[in-house]
Amino acid sequence: MKKVALLLVPLMVFVGVPLGLMFMVAAVSTPAAAEELRAVECEGVIPATGQWRPPYQQAYAVSARGFGNEFHPIYQQWRMHSGQDLVSLPGPGPVVSVGDGRVAFSGVMGGYGNVVDVEHAGGVVSRYAHLANLDVTKGQAVAAGTRLGMEGTTGTSTGNHLHFEIRINGSPVDPAEWMLERGAPLNGKAVAPSKSTDAEAVPARVAEGGVAPFALPAPGTPREASLHNKPQSIPADIKKLYVAAAQRYKIPWTLLAGIGMEETNHGRNTATSSAGAQGLMQFMPATFASMGVDGDGDGRADIHNDADSVFSAANYLVKSGVTDGPAGVREALWAYNHADWYVNDVLHYAQAYGGGHVLGGEESCTASGEGNPDLPPLSDSRTQQVLTWAASQDGDSYRMGANGPDAWDCSSLTKAAFARIGVSMPRTAQDQRDWLAKGNGYRVQPGQEKPGDLIFYNSYRGPSLIGHVAIVWDPSKQTTVEASSSSRGVGHFSYAGKAETKALFEIWRVGNVSDNPATKA
Repeated sequence: MKKVALLLVPLMVFVGVPLGLMFMVAAVSTPAAAEELRAVECEGVIPATGQWRPPYQQAYAVSARGFGNEFHPIYQQWRMHSGQDLVSLPGPGPVVSVGDGRVAFSGVMGGYGNVVDVEHAGGVVSRYAHLANLDVTKGQAVAAGTRLGMEGTTGTSTGNHLHFEIRINGSPVDPAEWMLERGAPLNGKAVAPSKSTDAEAVPARVAEGGVAPFALPAPGTPREASLHNKPQSIPADIKKLYVAAAQRYKIPWTLLAGIGMEETNHGRNTATSSAGAQGLMQFMPATFASMGVDGDGDGRADIHNDADSVFSAANYLVKSGVTDGPAGVREALWAYNHADWYVNDVLHYAQAYGGGHVLGGEESCTASGEGNPDLPPLSDSRTQQVLTWAASQDGDSYRMGANGPDAWDCSSLTKAAFARIGVSMPRTAQDQRDWLAKGNGYRVQPGQEKPGDLIFYNSYRGPSLIGHVAIVWDPSKQTTVEASSSSRGVGHFSYAGKAETKALFEIWRVGNVSDNPATKA
């Protein structure tokens, strides 16, 4: 059946939601529960996923001046504001296309100042106004992430910002809502560069929460160092680091070993290169400044520390798209060193050390434990928003790797539901669970769950890894709202018996967190 929005009744309890939620209202409506806290972030920038992305790569602020009737700061009157204002941080930065398309307009357009319009499929046009300069011309084909110009204050503007619009067949729609429904919320977070140049491109093998496990691609040609230098033995302490970093970032340890062999023969030659690269995995200092992580837990990231160097290499590969299928592996290695021979050398060495499979997972948010039980739970009004929106997708299709608006997998539906209240979760079920364990929620025992809690259990990925997530709907009947499977789609289903039959079964409660505590959803 098609989506039907649920109605709210006067007591703020919505039709069809179980009495459990009503009891929860009485139980948690306290000043502590109303406190909204800053979400604990995962490391690094978010990878660009799916066909749409925000109009920045860098972090940005979302202005209160959004779509609708707004007071104009120059004309001093209420006027229709047909877009969303965004501000690059820490200062004016480049503006990029939110999707693949063709430039329909590039020039001056009245009060908009310098404007770029990008025409996408289906009558969709994205507009970027007040630009300081224009980097594209009319008729030019652009991919998601193509630079269009620099944020500015041309036209009728009071300061540097981007006025961003989405128009459907010529009529403006709320860009925040439209982008949210397509898995690219305007939440102010930095987003890594997009790689796809084909708006219709979908990974050949996808699964719940993204790309399914896949084998490392075979090396091709040309090759260089690997033609003359055979793979050498790996010192035990270095291999231990490769394995530990690979487990954390869900990539084959042999891929890190391939880089280590190519760069320094596993630490046997760590002299600074002629280009200035340093350490076991040969990072340029500027790259390490943004991608370096603390691998040994001493509280700092040191370019010359072997553990930090290996873990940073794994972090860099993931942030460069190594989980995006076999092509993503090659692109990530190319980002590490811009040479085709380098890519093939590393893959040759990786295969020599045993190859392996990339398990997927877009963010590194590995954590263990029970989370933070001192967090106040989600406020009742925010829980209602999550459940109401999730239930409104009833009847949508299930498609592995889909990000909406009419097809979802389990974790993309959950991510989109919580994005409605300003909470940005990672993309995969495993990473969502780990995000909660990192301090954004806490674990509850079966029988103590409430509406809006999340259930995680193992699935296609095997008995030791989280593969599915569902949102608790009615604890008394043990029902969920979830994207279940290709045969059942999105709807309400039962989790009765899952705790006894699944190797992994966990229930987690999301804390009353937000990406921006000053912005109430």
